[in-house]
Amino acid sequence: MRHAKSLNFPSTAAKLIIPDLISDCPFALHLNPDGANAGINSDAWLSTKGGLGAKKQNMLRGLKCGLLAAMTYPDAPPYELRTCCDFLSFLFHLDDLSDGMDKRGTLSTRKVVIGSMCDPTFDSGTRIGRMARDIWRRFAPLASTGTKARFISTFELFFRAISQQAFDRRAGVVLDLKSYICVRRDTSGLMGHEAVETMGEATNDLVSWSNDIFSFKVENARDDTHNMISISMLTLGLSLQDAVDYVGELCSASIARFLAGKRRLPSFDNGGRVDREVGIYVRGLEDWIVGSLHWSFESARYFGGEGGGIRKTRVVRLGQSSSQGRRGDFLSKLGPWTCMMPHDMMPYDA
Repeated sequence: MRHAKSLNFPSTAAKLIIPDLISDCPFALHLNPDGANAGINSDAWLSTKGGLGAKKQNMLRGLKCGLLAAMTYPDAPPYELRTCCDFLSFLFHLDDLSDGMDKRGTLSTRKVVIGSMCDPTFDSGTRIGRMARDIWRRFAPLASTGTKARFISTFELFFRAISQQAFDRRAGVVLDLKSYICVRRDTSGLMGHEAVETMGEATNDLVSWSNDIFSFKVENARDDTHNMISISMLTLGLSLQDAVDYVGELCSASIARFLAGKRRLPSFDNGGRVDREVGIYVRGLEDWIVGSLHWSFESARYFGGEGGGIRKTRVVRLGQSSSQGRRGDFLSKLGPWTCMMPHDMMPYDA
């Protein structure tokens, strides 16, 4: 169900207290030592191939995508880490470009990106197309057939999500809570045991919903209601702080679901290849959970230069809401396992 209803959010003096999700996270943070170098080279790659001006280059440096890649892919060798970093930067770039697009615009972008990856004869003559093909050129030779198929499938889900958001934005509608959760989740499913699927979904929920908390200040300033806090206020009748607390509780419950799924994991082949690959995959999910939480306070995307202080006090002061449109965040649209790279092996690869 979608509500054609606007929300009146708090004034400039309003503040909220965010949950301490890092303390609730039981996983250790690991850092890839090649992250800084990958970030520098990836920023240069996107600046050049994307034709970024000075302002966007400064925003790119503040994003710290190299740090995100280092925290979420700590075991990747240099070449694969750089590919991961370029892909993450590319997704943020796509997300920023989708600001203000209508549904036709997002579908046209999808055609360019997916076509450039899947069809070697396709040539859109666009920067986006050339960047997509460059990433696929490096990723495809090192990935299995199954991994490549899942990569494209989940990329399709990404574009489906931003297309729906573009439609809702133009129509002035707000999703109900159940519909919002469905949009955020990767409904393609994971292969194999139900515990593996549970852990994947719990990771997606935690990363997506925690991002809604961290990005609320930015999205509120743009009158963006595609956020679980906004939707909880509308559909459940909660105050701002109660909605933040509610989403925080859902995040904590997601971690609990992940741990319960991990406890249910059986041995698939008595310590053989499948068990090793499942272990790598589970570790990758854990790295995404803890890495994304820490990175959110280090990047300037959500809190500017105040991330360190906000992490300590957990107090976020809100600015004046406006009607300047929105810029969503791809982490809320795309599950972490969909950023699959060759080192992040999936169980039962084809």
